[in-house]
Amino acid sequence: MKQTTYSWGHEKPYNDFSSYFKQKFEYRVQKIAIDAGFTCPNRDGTRSTGGCTYCNNKTFNPFYCSPEKTVKQQIDEGIAFFSKKYKSQKYLAYFQAYSNTYAPFESLKRLYEEALAHPQVVGLVIATRPDCVDNQILSYLSELSRKCYLVLEFGIESTLNRTLELINRAHTYEESVWAIEAASRQGIRVGAHLILGLPNETRADMKSHAQKISRLPLHTLKLHQLQIIKGTPIAKQFAENPEAFYYFSPEKYVDLAVDFVELLNPKIIVERFISESPKDMIISPIWHGLKNFEILHRIEKEFFSRKSYQGKFFVV
Repeated sequence: MKQTTYSWGHEKPYNDFSSYFKQKFEYRVQKIAIDAGFTCPNRDGTRSTGGCTYCNNKTFNPFYCSPEKTVKQQIDEGIAFFSKKYKSQKYLAYFQAYSNTYAPFESLKRLYEEALAHPQVVGLVIATRPDCVDNQILSYLSELSRKCYLVLEFGIESTLNRTLELINRAHTYEESVWAIEAASRQGIRVGAHLILGLPNETRADMKSHAQKISRLPLHTLKLHQLQIIKGTPIAKQFAENPEAFYYFSPEKYVDLAVDFVELLNPKIIVERFISESPKDMIISPIWHGLKNFEILHRIEKEFFSRKSYQGKFFVV
């Protein structure tokens, strides 16, 4: 059967991150997560307290991450872990935990430059909130992006302000739009993070997210299903009002993920479709140990079954 080569230059039915990375770098590159001790303005009282209702950083912080260690120590320990499997590779320092532009400017410069001073680090990935950047930090990151690979990731989570208020994000979608456009104007690669299945959002609401973010100058997108994690405020809300949540079986999620990407701008690189938290911490959805790669295989199979691809229904 003849294979189709899409506008992103290969035969996968979506603009996938792995293929992009292989084209971008001549060598293997691995992200190393760093916890530099940041907080968030919806935790410390600046905008709210308690943080996002779904958030538990223990679900994704690797064992070597600790704000009590220096950035260099965390990178060294991460390299020691990953190099057991791949001896020859380079690394991206991934400032992941909480809001990683939420500190005085000189402190941010010191942390980022400590990471870039490591001889095996070739770039930065900086996760933050849209209300935690200003023109000064964007101008500085623009300078860095001309010297190394750099992605600034914004947690959008939803395009609906009622949802953002409900999950205690304490920022608006309009602030997300401003931050993404402002960073892009500075020549910075911009990533976004979006959660499917937030409370009171319908299937139509979730598909509308794809249409809205397709208008933005995004480089990459991370999607994942809402996971109800033990000990979070949203777990209490789920126990009290489960009908407010759209329950995803693996089959339903695969179907929605393909619907979503059919509407998505084909220029946006899809970095992730799902997230996998420790099984003993998840209340819902229960997928009985299905791994990320297994869901990804089902998503690709669904694309081929539909004879479909990313952006099939994207409207400029």
